[in-house]
Amino acid sequence: MGVVLSPSRLAARLAALAADGRRIAFANGHFDLLHVGHLRYLRAAKAEADVLVVAINGDASVTRLKGAGRPLVPALERAELVAALEPVDFVVVFEEDSPAALLDRLRPDVHCKGPDYGSPESVPEYQVVRAYGGRTALVGDPKDHATSDLLSRIRRLPVAGPRTAADPPPGADPPPGADAPADDDAPAAAGADPPPAAGPAKPG
Repeated sequence: MGVVLSPSRLAARLAALAADGRRIAFANGHFDLLHVGHLRYLRAAKAEADVLVVAINGDASVTRLKGAGRPLVPALERAELVAALEPVDFVVVFEEDSPAALLDRLRPDVHCKGPDYGSPESVPEYQVVRAYGGRTALVGDPKDHATSDLLSRIRRLPVAGPRTAADPPPGADPPPGADAPADDDAPAAAGADPPPAAGPAKPG
C-alpha cells in the first residue's frame, strides 16, 4: 500500500531512494471516480521504474480544469484511494493546474502520461522533464475509459419515482394477506361443510 506525503516529505524520501540507486516514475491526474483505465495506467507507469509516485490535482485545480461540480471526491479521499492501489508507492496532492513545478522539484527519472498525447513531445511538461535529464513515456491502454463518460452514463440512468408513505421500506416482508390467493381458490376452513354437489338436471 502506498503512502500519502506532503511535497517536502516526499522530496526527502525520493532523494534517499535515488541515492540508493532506485529509479522513480511519476504519474499524475485527477483520479476522480476511479475506473479500470486509471489502474491500467498506473500499472504501466510502475513498470517503467522501481518506485511509482502519483501526483493528484487538488480540489480547486480540478474545479478550474473540469468545471463546477467537480471533483466528486475530495482530494484527500482521492489520495487515500489511489494509495491503496497495488502499483502505487507514494501519493502527493498538488494545488497547481500543472505538475510542472512539482516535477522540477522531485525530478523523477520518468514522467508517465497516457497514450492519448500521441507522442512524448506533445506532453505539456516534456521540456521541464527533459531539462533536468529525465524522460517522458506514454503508457497505459488507449483512453477508452474516462470519468466524464462514466458520469454521462450515470446521468442517463432512469430515476425511480418518489416513495409514498404506503410503500413498505426496501427489503421489508409484504403485509399479511398481500400474497393470499383469490377467494375462489381459497382452501375451505377446517371443519366447514363442503358445498353441496350439483344434482342432475331436471327434465324440462
